[in-house]
Amino acid sequence: LESEETRKLLVELCAKHQVDCSPPQTTARLLDKLVGHFIEPSCINPTFITEHPQLMSPLAKWHRTDKRLTERFEVMCVGREIANAYTELNSPTVQRERFEDQMKQKKSGDDEAQEMDEGYCVALEYGLPPTAGWGLGIDRLTMLLTNNYNIKEVILFPAMKPDEDKPEKKVVVKKKSKKERKAE
Repeated sequence: LESEETRKLLVELCAKHQVDCSPPQTTARLLDKLVGHFIEPSCINPTFITEHPQLMSPLAKWHRTDKRLTERFEVMCVGREIANAYTELNSPTVQRERFEDQMKQKKSGDDEAQEMDEGYCVALEYGLPPTAGWGLGIDRLTMLLTNNYNIKEVILFPAMKPDEDKPEKKVVVKKKSKKERKAE
C-alpha cells in the first residue's frame, strides 16, 4: 500500500469515480476518501469497520497477526461514523517515529495530521500498560438522533465564534482605587 504505484492507482480511481481529494494526496487520504464514497454510505445498520491499514491509523497499535494492519474499529450507522476505537500504541520509539511522519504530512498540507507530543513519548518511555481508546462523541450521536449531516448544526461553539462582519467589541475594565475598594 505504501508504494508510489499504489498512490497513483488511487489517484486514478478517485478521478474515475469523481471522488474529490484535496492535496496532499497521500495514500491514506485517498483511501479514506474512497472508503467514504464507496463503503460508508452503505453502512445503514450498525456496522463495524475493522483492522484498518497501518498507514491510515498511524497512532494505533499494529495488529497481533498482521503488522500491516492495526487493532482499530469504527462503528458506522446510517452511513456515518459514530464511534472510533483502537489499541493504543505503547512503544515510545515507534510512537515518536509516527509523530515525526505525521509532522511531515502536516507540513505538506495535511490538516488532519497530528503534532509531535514529546511529553507523551517521554511518558511512554517510563512504561504504558496495554490500553485502548474509545470515542463516541455526543456530537456524532446527536447528529444521528436528530438526522443532521453537518456537525455544526449540533454543536454550540460555532455559534459562539465572533461574526467576521461585525467589529469585535472591546471591554474596558477600570481598576478601582484603594479608596473605592474600601468604600465597598
